[in-house]
Amino acid sequence: MKKQLPKRHELDVQHTWDMTNLFLNEKLYQEAFDLIEKDIDLFCQTFEHKMNSKVMITDALSAFQDLQARLTRIGAYGSLQSSTDSISEENQMRQGKAMLRFQSISKKLSFFDNELKQTSNDLLLDAAALNEDNQYYLKDIIKDKEHALIPQVEKTLVALSPVLNAAYMNYNRFKLADMKFSDFVVDDITYPNSFTLFENEYEYDDNTLVRRNAYETFYQKLAEYQHGFASNYQAHVQKEKIISELRGYSSVYDYLLTDQKVTKDFMDRQIDLIMSKLAPAMRKYATLLKEVHGLDKMTYSDLKIAVDPTFEPHVTIEESKALLIDGLSILGFDYNQIIKRAFDERWIDFPQNQGKSTGGFCASPYGSSSYILINWNGQMDEVMVLAHEIGHAGHFQYANSNQKILNTRPSMYFIEAPSTTNEMLMANHLIKKAKTEREKTWIKSVMISRTYYHNFVTHLLEAAFQREVYDRVDQKQPLSAHILNNIKLGVLKKFWGDAVEIPEWAGLTWMRQPHYFMGLYPYTYSAGLTLGTKVSKMLENEIIQPEDWINVLKAGGTKTPLELAKMVGVDLSTSQTLNEVIEEISKIIDDIITSKQK
Repeated sequence: MKKQLPKRHELDVQHTWDMTNLFLNEKLYQEAFDLIEKDIDLFCQTFEHKMNSKVMITDALSAFQDLQARLTRIGAYGSLQSSTDSISEENQMRQGKAMLRFQSISKKLSFFDNELKQTSNDLLLDAAALNEDNQYYLKDIIKDKEHALIPQVEKTLVALSPVLNAAYMNYNRFKLADMKFSDFVVDDITYPNSFTLFENEYEYDDNTLVRRNAYETFYQKLAEYQHGFASNYQAHVQKEKIISELRGYSSVYDYLLTDQKVTKDFMDRQIDLIMSKLAPAMRKYATLLKEVHGLDKMTYSDLKIAVDPTFEPHVTIEESKALLIDGLSILGFDYNQIIKRAFDERWIDFPQNQGKSTGGFCASPYGSSSYILINWNGQMDEVMVLAHEIGHAGHFQYANSNQKILNTRPSMYFIEAPSTTNEMLMANHLIKKAKTEREKTWIKSVMISRTYYHNFVTHLLEAAFQREVYDRVDQKQPLSAHILNNIKLGVLKKFWGDAVEIPEWAGLTWMRQPHYFMGLYPYTYSAGLTLGTKVSKMLENEIIQPEDWINVLKAGGTKTPLELAKMVGVDLSTSQTLNEVIEEISKIIDDIITSKQK
């Protein structure tokens, strides 16, 4: 039998992230929590019902931003440990207690935004003029006034937030703690299955029997939970629709896209152009995989296999550090120091273990180091994942260092651009260093199978599914597991056409992603990579200088996504850049096919 994933306490601590970068020990964490609760009480006593002058508003914002910075560090300490071991009772209890305390804190602080929204626009603009750092936040407050509810209702919504946001927590608890997958047997070898093993190993396994059996047993378990998951998801989207109506939005899309600072046509463009123009190229890529591997048929279980599996290089963690420093050196000395710190100061949690979140992410608590979670498997393509997450870390290290906390986060429409820029820079660097045509072809195949497949296919198909779901929500049509399965199945079949056999159980794929609890997030991966592809080429061709891009990162949330792109001369208001990127992807696929046919 294949070995089970280790438990958290069995890992080499040097390959895990260092929580002492936030708090040296549990005692100091608890003391910080106790202290901020006292400081919040003092904040309320000082400013509640007293923000009637531009000076008081400015003083209140300064104090508020200090509290928010401290709260991000306190919140991260608990949530990050839960993400690496959701099975741990200690982690569950710490996070559960923290959520109750945060609920109380949110109720106390709810007066702040409420009172600002009751303040005249003239006074808010006077306060904005008094301190440039506050102008972006206060101008957003003025815009939010259009959809603000009376203070008592706003305060009630804040008080109910743990319940209103429970669907996301329930999803993760079902997925990471409750679901236990059946083993499967291939050639007398027993294989354990789990979310982590399936998504990090079996989906890519070169053995067709192992891969297809893993898929079938994995989806059999998903099917057992589909009705509960569907009910949980329906509760979430119904909440969003109800709140959008309460706030006077004409559609749930307008409500969810407000913070992204783009309109629905930007989302529709990403979905429609990729579904129509990229699909033919990806179908050719799928057909190539079938031929290379000598498959009897190309199925949904086969889409993530490598073009050249026997060439897959393996790298150690230390080797990945050297590769990243070299590959991202184009971004300059200061950026390279961030990469070195990420390894030397243990910002990265590498190993796979039981109860750990799948995939990868980066959190950057204000005033602290970043925290990168991945599930390291020792393959070269994991270096691309690291480059991606370091892109997020670098972005927020610059933004956090150059902006006040309320100005650090740009629109979600932009959020994946720095990370995907890094992926493209890394891939193109490896192509330049490649010693053989085979190696170049392999790296191009990783660009397609990892970077573009992940962002322009996997997440884009999530977005296409999500759009159909929200169309039903806006029309007040009910959802069920059967309906959700059919929507997902229809999206998959539309994209892959006759090139790939899509079984009925593939409709359950919607159950695998937490993104559906994060607003209209999935389509922004392709939006970010659209800009990331363009920026990486501009950097390599010296059309822009590294400091031009670093200045964009430093700007944080002080500009709209279109304004951030214009800082480096890219116009995202038309479809031109997206069409160029789709053509680039198609060309890479044609290059791979030509190389494999020689």
